[in-house]
Amino acid sequence: MSKLIKDSSDREVVALTLLLEVAQVLSRSLELRETTSIVLQKMAEHMGMMRGTITILNRETDEIVIEEAYGLSEEERYRGRYRVGEGVTGQVIQSGQAAVVPRISQEPLFLDRTRSRKKNRLGDKHDVSFFCVPIAIGNEVVGALSADRLFAEDIAFEEDVRLLSIIASLIAQAVKLRRESREQIARLEAENANLQEQLGARFKPANMIGNSHAMSKVYSLIEQVAGSDATVLILGESGVGKELVAHALHYSSPRAGRPFIRVNCAALPEGVIESELFGHEKGAFTGALAQRKGRFELAEGGTIFLDEIGDLSGATQVKLLRVLQEREFERVGGGDTLKANVRVIAATNRDLDKLIREGRFREDLYYRLHVFPIFVPPLRERKTDIILLADHFVEKYTQTRHRSVRRISTPAIDMLMAYHWPGNVRELENCIERAILLSRDGVIHGHHLPPSLQTAEASGTEPEGRLESALNALEKEILVDTLKLTRGNMAAAARRLGLTERVMGLRVAKYAIDPRRFKSMTAAIFTPD
Repeated sequence: MSKLIKDSSDREVVALTLLLEVAQVLSRSLELRETTSIVLQKMAEHMGMMRGTITILNRETDEIVIEEAYGLSEEERYRGRYRVGEGVTGQVIQSGQAAVVPRISQEPLFLDRTRSRKKNRLGDKHDVSFFCVPIAIGNEVVGALSADRLFAEDIAFEEDVRLLSIIASLIAQAVKLRRESREQIARLEAENANLQEQLGARFKPANMIGNSHAMSKVYSLIEQVAGSDATVLILGESGVGKELVAHALHYSSPRAGRPFIRVNCAALPEGVIESELFGHEKGAFTGALAQRKGRFELAEGGTIFLDEIGDLSGATQVKLLRVLQEREFERVGGGDTLKANVRVIAATNRDLDKLIREGRFREDLYYRLHVFPIFVPPLRERKTDIILLADHFVEKYTQTRHRSVRRISTPAIDMLMAYHWPGNVRELENCIERAILLSRDGVIHGHHLPPSLQTAEASGTEPEGRLESALNALEKEILVDTLKLTRGNMAAAARRLGLTERVMGLRVAKYAIDPRRFKSMTAAIFTPD
């Protein structure tokens, strides 16, 4: 309610109703940003609060910042920063004692950092009463709860302070519970990471980066097969690092001191690929002016890596099958049979099963290659490795491009983590190289990243035009962002937006949004200090 309540019995009813609703809100979720926002709304409804804030003390920086607010713009919230002991809020957090400013226009300690209290024509502030109480866990003050109300002679200041103190205590209990939950999760994650480190300490290729569970499986497979001569088929999307796996297999094998020869089967024209693989004799065809060794001969005693194996022609597939079966071949135009003491590693981003069904890849060759398959996961399935990879590429290109980049800004990190990376590690590397070339202050900012990673807010591309089209565009964007946050979970997204699942389904159908495309995405969730 917005008007002041004079009757004590009415005040008690309002206070009890407010406390009950606050307790119910705080018990719903451990996500404080959601619950505290609703708490401030409830205070505004029942107490006639004009503005309210929940400020949090960052112990590392000794700075007090507004964590959640009611009645303040984003700019005003950002300006509301204090040091311990500075202003009324700073003194409340320093002393742990509540404070009341009956009329802020007469209180020199009231700094109004947010600049949200407007001035009248005479230059005096409106008569506003300010209440501020500490949020404490035991003897530790972690923040403060404050509220503005229009000044009136009959305001019951003591009762308002007591009510705010109870609400602050409820918030403190929620913070404590959340902190304990975070500490427990952190302990479990640390134990799991320690276990993973112990399990993975036995083997990790020096040329590969990533500590995710998905990559640990790849490392384990490399370790199991590296010491043998078994043919390996590396599967995965373009840009995931299949050649790095092939390198790791070779340099972790007994053949490490012998040649590693790479052949890109997709880059060689069909007319020359046979000669490239097996060599040719002098005069074998027009232009064959001398005998030439093929890649299999050059790889003698070592490893040949056949990249993009799915693009081989049918005729070349037959000849390759013989090499895999008999370990022998002939040069083009020659009659001598040559032995191939070579370990074969192949890779493809193509669906070989589909190619077999379409008659474009030999089934018998597939089974010869598919002795020991290794699937390299796409970057969107190993999000925890993104920052490790980004740091590696920053270090790499600051040296090769002679730049001085010391860090990646938090908004840029958020953008990197939210993106789905269709080009995988190769795309990430290109983005970091581009950002390093654009940076002028030693920091990679969000605007240094390509347009495909930009958000509408960051790039200033909010929808324009007619109101209906703008609202539709905004509604679609909110639906997409929420589905990203819930990884495509329609029910969870509906709850976040306050919609029924039926209405959520109708909205998604209206804009032809496919929730399945977000199932592999992760979203960075804000958590306060």
